[in-house]
Amino acid sequence: MNYRKLTKKEIELLTINRCFADDWQNINVPEKFSSELIRNVNFRGEIFIGNNVLLQNVKNISNYQIEDNVVLENISTISIEGETTFGNGLEISVLNEGGGRELMIYDKLSSQIAYMLVTCRHDPKLIEKLRTIIKDYTNSRKSSMGKIGRGSSIKHCGMIKNVWIEESAIIEGVASLNEGTILSSQIDQVFIGNGVIANKFIIQSGSIISDSAIIDHCFIGQGVRIGKQFSAENSAFFSNCEGFHGEAISIFAGPYTVTHHKSTLLIAALFSFYNAGSGTNQSNHMYKLGPLHQAILERGSKTGSFTYMLWPSRVGAYSVVIGKHYSNFDASEFPFSYINEKDGKSLLIPAKNLFTVGTRRDSQKWPTRDRRKDPVKFDIVQFDLFNPYMVGKILIGSNTMKELLEKAPKDQEYVSYKGLHIKRLLLKTCIKYYEMAIKIYMGQELIKRIADIKTENDITRIRKILRYDNSFFSEKWIDASGMIISKKDYDLLIEGVKSGSIKSVDLLAEALRSILVKYSDSSWAWCAKLIEERYQTKISEINKDHLIQIINDWQDNSLKLNNMILMDAEKEFDQTSKIGFGIDGDEEIQNKDFENVRGKFEENKFTVELKKESLEITNKADELLQYFSKM
Repeated sequence: MNYRKLTKKEIELLTINRCFADDWQNINVPEKFSSELIRNVNFRGEIFIGNNVLLQNVKNISNYQIEDNVVLENISTISIEGETTFGNGLEISVLNEGGGRELMIYDKLSSQIAYMLVTCRHDPKLIEKLRTIIKDYTNSRKSSMGKIGRGSSIKHCGMIKNVWIEESAIIEGVASLNEGTILSSQIDQVFIGNGVIANKFIIQSGSIISDSAIIDHCFIGQGVRIGKQFSAENSAFFSNCEGFHGEAISIFAGPYTVTHHKSTLLIAALFSFYNAGSGTNQSNHMYKLGPLHQAILERGSKTGSFTYMLWPSRVGAYSVVIGKHYSNFDASEFPFSYINEKDGKSLLIPAKNLFTVGTRRDSQKWPTRDRRKDPVKFDIVQFDLFNPYMVGKILIGSNTMKELLEKAPKDQEYVSYKGLHIKRLLLKTCIKYYEMAIKIYMGQELIKRIADIKTENDITRIRKILRYDNSFFSEKWIDASGMIISKKDYDLLIEGVKSGSIKSVDLLAEALRSILVKYSDSSWAWCAKLIEERYQTKISEINKDHLIQIINDWQDNSLKLNNMILMDAEKEFDQTSKIGFGIDGDEEIQNKDFENVRGKFEENKFTVELKKESLEITNKADELLQYFSKM
């Protein structure tokens, strides 16, 4: 846009409209500028004003470029004071409150890059290179001029200082915003509402901060919701997180971390796909050297109401923690578990959470609850319940339980492992449950590749479709805060950063996207190796008997798992669940009242869909088995 200086007549009209400036020559306007929409404004420093801008009752505005169609109304101060990076390059103490895992934030940060920065402290060269890359980007954002993006509306606000505001942002009634970036977009607006206090922050597109929330030294990713007096300091919240009522200190909240309750404190831990029960609390110090301890709750974890945990501890993926745990434990080898407390001991029931309605509902709802509308999605989020990382953990847990079972005397009630106590008689059953998951996974992955074969009855063709490139194989896998990535690819990414071939934040994001493209080939290579090991054959030599066995195992165990989940769901409709219904009536009225409010089990949406899935499993298995039988 071409700018010009104000004319003498325009200055006179602005003065009549009770506007002031420390130097009228510092105000730059477009060719078709009108003074009519500017009233009661005090200009300081250099100002650039776009087309169709309304400025009214702004006590102080300085050093801003105001783009087209912006509304600024009833604002105490909106200013840039000196040179600033608008929150880019700020270091926040996540995961460990005592420091040592500082996360350097910037407005294009993803949960994967943050994960590398926070967890790879064993590799000082990598951390130094990552910091250099981010510093280079931070320097490119440094300026003594701010921006209010096209179509933004800022009304009834207190102090806004050193804040970069991208287009279509809506800011209403905030108490103060200091030193940050609001990466709003026309497609996915940012809203910041009444009473919000934000100090040193980054807020990405599609997020809503409202209702007197307080954020201090925080990163807010895409599609995040924070409000209802929630307070957070030195914390990072990535895509689709929610924080209401409670408090967070030094947390790394990976995608879909949710806390909704007043009495909940989250402190010094790494989460993703996590749901905090009311009154959840943790302790990150032992009153010795201070708050130095940290924890990891792997994806899909939950805590029950008033759960307490002593850090350091680690919870396996898709596990539920209930009760008060005053000793440290490591349950990372046992995904899908229940961790209870009895007589001061942490009791582990491996695999129990495989069969609950909650686990299945969660895995189905997360993809549908992705609020990100921005075409540029910074976090890479994968939702598959079973994948090489998860099944790898299941295999480790199963082998660990076999070893514990072999070593435990038959008269021993509990076996102990890493601060946990497991009932010996449960070990065999839990191993079988894990085996179910492994067989379901192998069948699912096989069917993805052969589901559309309907014509040629040729085992050679199937072997060709199923073959894999050994160069894609990696034994170990990582859940990098939402992204399932092979250890081989992760190590290559790290080496690329350390060697200097990945030398910018954009190249780093691009490298992660390239790894995502390879995921299908890499994950199949891992699964194919597992099939080879389990069925004692090479994929290049697999025969129809092997295929029939894999499909039968998949069908039997998938149906068994669904039936167990349906049994769990049916508990929501039993007589105990009807307590509180039909308040003034007999059992008949109670049942009718319940049905009119909750519906019938057979008609419940989740029940109907799960039964439909079971039917589809049966049909798909029958189709494939019939096809194989003709070979």
